[in-house]
Amino acid sequence: MHPHSPTTDPAADPGWRRLLDAARRSLERTGGRLDGSVSIAAPTDDERLVVIGITGVYRPIGVSRLTVRLDAVEAHLRATRGVGLTDVLGPLRDRPGERQRAAVERDALLTVAAGSRHASSPWYQEWVDGIRRDGTLTRISRSGVDFHALIAVLDALPAAEEPMPAFAERLLGDTKALADGPLRGLTLRALAAWHQVPVPAGAEQERALWDLAGVVLDDLASQVLVLNVPATGGLLGSWLTDSAAARVPVRVTLHQLRLAPTTLTCAEVFVCENPAVLRAAVAGTSRPLICTEGVPSAAVHALLRSAGPDTVIRWRNDLDWTGVRLTGAALARYPNAVPWRMDTATYLPHGASGVPLLGTPAATPWEPALAETMTRTGRAVMEERILPLLLRDLC
Repeated sequence: MHPHSPTTDPAADPGWRRLLDAARRSLERTGGRLDGSVSIAAPTDDERLVVIGITGVYRPIGVSRLTVRLDAVEAHLRATRGVGLTDVLGPLRDRPGERQRAAVERDALLTVAAGSRHASSPWYQEWVDGIRRDGTLTRISRSGVDFHALIAVLDALPAAEEPMPAFAERLLGDTKALADGPLRGLTLRALAAWHQVPVPAGAEQERALWDLAGVVLDDLASQVLVLNVPATGGLLGSWLTDSAAARVPVRVTLHQLRLAPTTLTCAEVFVCENPAVLRAAVAGTSRPLICTEGVPSAAVHALLRSAGPDTVIRWRNDLDWTGVRLTGAALARYPNAVPWRMDTATYLPHGASGVPLLGTPAATPWEPALAETMTRTGRAVMEERILPLLLRDLC
């Protein structure tokens, strides 16, 4: 039997295989249109004979490319086998239809996003635009992730130091809804955009980001490093007061802070970012000092909320863009907070020799000239660089 006789199934014929694959791609791409052509590069002799049979036009041995119209393939199949091209190929994807449906679904998700209470915030607009442009919104639609739930979570943030299981149960009816999976990842990406920090790459960075949102993953892991901070109230109050009297730094957990109401009994408290500052201050100061160790944890905020309304909170961070944002957030959060050495006078003598200033610039509303100077200089000043100044303030 001739290898290309009408009784041979084209789908099982090596001479047809690549031609049918090319036809499938074309029909799926165009929604089934037969007015196009397909080509085969470096054809085999079997493929050459098939195309000759379809077109009735001789093609020499060694031809580098064969091109044939799809309507000619269709006509040939119907004339020789009584079936059309789509009958031979089987089910085809309707890619134009898929794209149209995906566009409708994306528009529906964008409408949901536009209903968020954060919709007018620049960070939110940037986040929505980012997930639209990079295809995340399409993947959300295809995967069946509950986008309404994602927006509901963001609308409920920041929370008030609420445990993750309780937060997830209250919002989503499932204590483990944010424990893992795409909803958690999408929420973290949105929170990173909100707070202008990188998307977390590990458990500690995730914890810090959830802490910024007021959601507590673990009230024992959420800690604050404390020096010379006396307080009243239960076991923790006594422990803090005794530690302050002995000038011994201690770590306080959010769990401990929740055991009994605690009230700080100091007129002012200094807040730094880096443990090196607190460690250096141990021997030479009796001033109350709290170290955030980077992004303030829920424990940091719980302790500071126990300060009296007249307690002055002197807050500082590294003089980089992240530090500027954290300081701005603290000043907005605590009416009795004031910046501590977060000014142009402190920055200028050290800025020229600082490390490169990376990231997105941030405003310094307490002193606009600081952000302008940092932008112009392009350098960051870490707390360790100005340690003598800080220790002098703490004396």
